[in-house]
Amino acid sequence: MKNIKIKRSQMKIKFYQQVQILKACLLLTALGISLDISHSRAKANNLSGNLTVEINGFRNREGQACVSLFASSQGFPNNRKNVVQRQCNKITSVPLTLNFRNLKAGNYAVAIIHDTNGDGTLNRNDIGMPIEGYGFSRNPEIRTAAPKFNDAAVLIAGPNTNVQVQLLYLD
Repeated sequence: MKNIKIKRSQMKIKFYQQVQILKACLLLTALGISLDISHSRAKANNLSGNLTVEINGFRNREGQACVSLFASSQGFPNNRKNVVQRQCNKITSVPLTLNFRNLKAGNYAVAIIHDTNGDGTLNRNDIGMPIEGYGFSRNPEIRTAAPKFNDAAVLIAGPNTNVQVQLLYLD
């Protein structure tokens, strides 16, 4: 009888030890998953990508194409103070391709002007209508005003994102 009690006692101790080992394994597994998720989030926050903008629809090759890149709706599409990056390039070929590199993951919108006189701004007539070509990423429909940021926004979430923009002319 005493041997049976000792064996039961030893079995209880062994079972208790196994439960403790199992708990430790589960804790380490959960900790490992948590660390992996944190690492993945940190990695995602540090992602950077490139944006290639292909511009079509130029009436001619006079002047330059000025492309402004915005990361938020603040100031889009006219306020240069809110531009993340800006490039003005001579129109050497059609379509014209411009690249923006090392952009943090997120939403961006592109505003383009065909700056025929080279002054760096979208010139307008006496009633405020553009007299130079213009365009936006995602080619939103333009009615009475410039599009909202969300209508032109593209997501940069990988190494390379491409957008095609068709220029518009009102005259």
